[in-house]
Amino acid sequence: MSRWLGALVLCGLCSAAAAQTPSYPQRPITIIVTAAPGGVTDVVARALGRGMTKDWGQPVVIENRGGAAHILGAGAVAKAEPDGYTLMVAEAGTFTINPVIYPKGKLPYDTDTAFAPISGLVRINQALLADKKLPVDNAAQLIALAKQRPGRLTYGTAGIGSAPHMNIELFENMAGVKFTPVHYRGATPALNDLRAGTINLMSVSVSLALPPYQAGEIKILGIGSAKRLPQVPDIPTVAETGLPGYQAVTWFGLFGPAGMPHDLVVKLNGEVHRIFADPAFQKRFLEPQMFEAMPGSPQDFATFIKAEQVKWAKVIREGHISLQ
Repeated sequence: MSRWLGALVLCGLCSAAAAQTPSYPQRPITIIVTAAPGGVTDVVARALGRGMTKDWGQPVVIENRGGAAHILGAGAVAKAEPDGYTLMVAEAGTFTINPVIYPKGKLPYDTDTAFAPISGLVRINQALLADKKLPVDNAAQLIALAKQRPGRLTYGTAGIGSAPHMNIELFENMAGVKFTPVHYRGATPALNDLRAGTINLMSVSVSLALPPYQAGEIKILGIGSAKRLPQVPDIPTVAETGLPGYQAVTWFGLFGPAGMPHDLVVKLNGEVHRIFADPAFQKRFLEPQMFEAMPGSPQDFATFIKAEQVKWAKVIREGHISLQ
């Protein structure tokens, strides 16, 4: 049993006094976002906060603490009181990449013990993109070309350990090929260079990839989803065009500090379910941005994260990825 699952079991054995916590919430809630304003993490947190305020009548304050690969915001939440009034919306890398890529002892918290997983929020499928002049149209052709030109094809990232970086590393690991990364400060400048033909490849969210694809500026070789997306049914998955089993997905979740009473975790989890099940919320927020809702139980979320950690630790180890 993982430490997370063990902690959740212990939560269930909390004393009756904890279960009799006064009605929650009785004052404003702060959601710390581990990224700068305007990004997906921020957008998701604000949508969640609006729903909570509507239902509970208490303000939800969004506090952006970006920087240091999400470590600053996560560190603040790890030290917060576990009373449900300080929460965190974070993306996958906070829990799956940082604990592996940073040298032992460099993080100011232990991701396995410092947080209470509450619920998954959304996942975003990533598209595998190519320069329009690259002589490939699908994953199989890209793999063949990469084997002919080992290390000569380049791809853009949003920095070491970012989703655009790790999803191409996963492709390399599964396909047995090697590309050369070009690290940028964000996805947008990398995508601009792909459009200009300065780099050969990139992995980025489908919603960000579609405008330049539809304008004929880049190619989409496939989407890293388990099945074709209903919004773009004519674009195949990477798995069906040359790399079976490949999925490139970035997810975002809601967390609190470790030690939160079980009844608060359950109440917050139920609120996430209610908000994301609302047809109006789905139509207004999820569908236009091609987000997939992923609420589940706290236990299922903890188990999912543990599996993701194992998956990405293998990719990082075999790819010899480090910050050195």
